Amino acid sequence: MCFFNLIKHFRKRLLSSVSSLIITHTLSWLVCLFRGLFSKKHIEPKSPSQNVPGWKLFGKVAARESPPKDSRTIQQEYEAKAGKAGSGGSSPTQPQHGRRKNLDFEPLSTTALILEDRPSNLPAKPVEEAQRHRQEYDEMVAEAKKRELKEAQRKRKEMKERFKQEDSIANAMVVWNHDILPNWDNMRNTRRVRELWWQGLPPNVRGKVWSLAIGNELNITPELYDIFLSRAKERWRSFSETGSEADDGASLADRESSLDLIKLDISRTFPPLFIFQKGGPYHDLLHSVLGAYTCYRPDVGYVQGMSFIAAVLILNLEEADAFIAFTNLLNKPCQLAFFRVDHDLMLKYFAAFEVFFEENLPRLVAFKIFTLYSKSLPLDVACRVWDVFCRDGEEFLFRTGLGILRLYEDVLLQMDFIHSAQFLTRLPEDIDSDRLFACIAAMPMLNGNKKWSQVSSSKHKKIGK
Repeated sequence: MCFFNLIKHFRKRLLSSVSSLIITHTLSWLVCLFRGLFSKKHIEPKSPSQNVPGWKLFGKVAARESPPKDSRTIQQEYEAKAGKAGSGGSSPTQPQHGRRKNLDFEPLSTTALILEDRPSNLPAKPVEEAQRHRQEYDEMVAEAKKRELKEAQRKRKEMKERFKQEDSIANAMVVWNHDILPNWDNMRNTRRVRELWWQGLPPNVRGKVWSLAIGNELNITPELYDIFLSRAKERWRSFSETGSEADDGASLADRESSLDLIKLDISRTFPPLFIFQKGGPYHDLLHSVLGAYTCYRPDVGYVQGMSFIAAVLILNLEEADAFIAFTNLLNKPCQLAFFRVDHDLMLKYFAAFEVFFEENLPRLVAFKIFTLYSKSLPLDVACRVWDVFCRDGEEFLFRTGLGILRLYEDVLLQMDFIHSAQFLTRLPEDIDSDRLFACIAAMPMLNGNKKWSQVSSSKHKKIGK
């Protein structure tokens, strides 16, 4: 019994020793393994034949021991090599087909492909071909430099003109704020002010000048605007609840001012700006001004195209001021005639316009069209037209029409009536405002010795008879 206990004791000691030995050897082996994985390996020097990299135009390549060369370095090496070959080396007309130079870089661009030799596993490039490639490359570089120089000159010119324009606006702003606006009644019709006005108003005084020029003959107040806006909101609330506006004996013009029509027109007002569409910062504001006007003038109601005029005013005036200017502007004889579709007054204006049309643009006499400039012109040019319109009144609207036709006279003569109408509905975005105003200035509103007001009055009398 004691013998067996002794055997068990030695067996347990033996297994313990063997296990310890195995564990020790295993740990030693793992340590060596990890040392081998994470220690720096000694890189054996490669033979020259192993230095040749793979010829790849696309994709990743193996990491290089030396950094890649840029196109300028490649060009310099090529020129140095070409100089040696031309001066002391072999004749350029006798290419050494047998001698090849191993590449020590990866081709990084078309420059490398043009200026460097082919890989060693491809036929050598003949000298004539190399010279042709070099010439083509030089031509491409020269053309690229020429384009870059031209582009740089254009940018410098644009920047210079921009700085000049900014300085002009800043100077004009000082004059308007300190000299003209405080003495508006005495200075508005002076030659100096009219010349400054013609050049365009500085944006930060434009709204103030427009309000003063349009006036407020209707005596609209901000409180009155709030009253009509409340009525409009009540009407819209009723519309959303019942699906129709309250029947209060509204006329056809009043029914035209439905919520759907206003919403539809607002969505089409200066769409590239994305400020008047639903969710835009001026959507509700434009909606309020137009809705309040339909309650103020139910006899006129809402007519398509009003949204563009209201939008231009909103961009330059506060909400209540924009409504005051809008109502007074649409109360002018010319605007009221067209928005109320007063055929007699419309014929009067068209007849007067035709007189000056024939006087100034005889080649376009067969073409008649009247555009809404806030829609057809780019916004910045339209604002400048409105600047002078506020100064000169309805005459300038027709004068602008003649100026536009003069500016695009040659283009319009090549179009039929339909294409001309489409062209003038939305004029090019890159229209030059200075050229346009030069054409407008070249349109003297004189028929013989008669001015616009005299011609317009005489036509009105004839139509009245």
